[in-house]
Amino acid sequence: MQLLESFFGIIGDLTWGWALVPFLVIFGLFFTIVTDFVQFRFFKRMFRVLLTKNQTADEKAISGREALLLSIGGRVGGGNIAGVAVAITLGGPGAVFWMWAIALVGMATSLIECSLAQLYKRKEEGEFRGGAARTIIHGLGENYRWLAYLYAVSLIASFAFGFNAFQGNTVAGAVQDSLGIDRIYTGVFLAGVVGFIIYGGIHRIAKVADVVVPIMAVAYIAIALLIILMNITDLPDVIATIVKNAFGIEEAVSGGMGAALAQGLRRGLFSNEAGLGSAPNVAATADVTHPVSQGITQSLSVFIDTIIVCSCTAFVILLGDVYVPGATGVDGVVLTQQSLVSHLGEWAQYYLTGAILLFSFSSVIYNYYLGENALTFMSQRKLSVHLLRIAVVGIVFVGAVAPAATSVFFFSDPMMGVLAIVNLLALIMLFPTAMRILQDYRQKLKTGVEHPEFNPDEFSDLDIDRTAWLPKK
Repeated sequence: MQLLESFFGIIGDLTWGWALVPFLVIFGLFFTIVTDFVQFRFFKRMFRVLLTKNQTADEKAISGREALLLSIGGRVGGGNIAGVAVAITLGGPGAVFWMWAIALVGMATSLIECSLAQLYKRKEEGEFRGGAARTIIHGLGENYRWLAYLYAVSLIASFAFGFNAFQGNTVAGAVQDSLGIDRIYTGVFLAGVVGFIIYGGIHRIAKVADVVVPIMAVAYIAIALLIILMNITDLPDVIATIVKNAFGIEEAVSGGMGAALAQGLRRGLFSNEAGLGSAPNVAATADVTHPVSQGITQSLSVFIDTIIVCSCTAFVILLGDVYVPGATGVDGVVLTQQSLVSHLGEWAQYYLTGAILLFSFSSVIYNYYLGENALTFMSQRKLSVHLLRIAVVGIVFVGAVAPAATSVFFFSDPMMGVLAIVNLLALIMLFPTAMRILQDYRQKLKTGVEHPEFNPDEFSDLDIDRTAWLPKK
């Protein structure tokens, strides 16, 4: 076991340790500049999907909005509550500024990777399947099948197994601490509900996300807005502190600007997942008129995750009196919880427990679907999917009932580093193709078309599934 831990530790050092974060930032800046700041130019269009019904005649199809909400449900999780608190503790208030910055850059990366996933999606048994693995095969060719398999295995290991154990552990711990309910009861409840949903397939998963995600997001944002309004006179000073600390004008923790920059970028990337290739698996399920339209939509999920939800946690902490710059005694979810209590009273900790339950629950079903999608790429046997579902339900239960169970999944972060490197390599090689479909979308918008429609015949040189792009009625 120690040998395995050392091996995955080396992988983690070679990815997250020094290389991956700069790569994600540099590539994000590259995508932003070369696409002519696409995330800002299409910013208004991003919000239209929230009010738009399915654009197709197939009522069973997954709409762009449902795919968006499912990806938000996956991105918004413990990182938005505990991760932001850790970033502030270790990097000071300035870390929040750099979280904002990496989110704005990551919106372009997300748009590119999700547009490519839509372009190369396949119609399998009446459902759309896509994501980085299929993008690699159909975009780069059979010679890169080994790379696609490496990505798929890393995705299953990190998201379907490792992160689901962490989510179950987080929920059970929060429920036990605030409500005194034994972990085994929480584990049985989580396993039962998760099993019911994932056995319904992507359609049931999407329908659940369409209901759960708006409730959890609105509820958490509402409580944060209440706290901001209660402390509105202090808000300008907090924002000024964030900016000053970000550039080293004020030093809140040892390391100054360097600590703020490192923690902000790292926690921001962990939270919004832009560039990791995970969200494209969900983006590809939507039945839309053009690949770029879903890319634009998915770019919005990065904005909501970091600029809105993470900012809510940051202001709750920084507007309170629990956080002490440089102190490390209280961090993570405890800092967020105690900050809420200081603002609103003891009842707020139960409110946060409910938020954690919803956030983690939505992440579990999202993580499961990523694993299922990767598995169907490697094997079409239904038995494989059935075994994966049983395994995920079991892992959620074990993660919930055993406080130290998550230590077994030490390979999660290193595997996520591997899939991020693979995804970035594929994005760079396929970037000219992404620019082609982006230009096609822009040209059709210039003609006055409200919803540009993709015509695969105009891209006959690409390995596109024509049945996935039949004309919309």
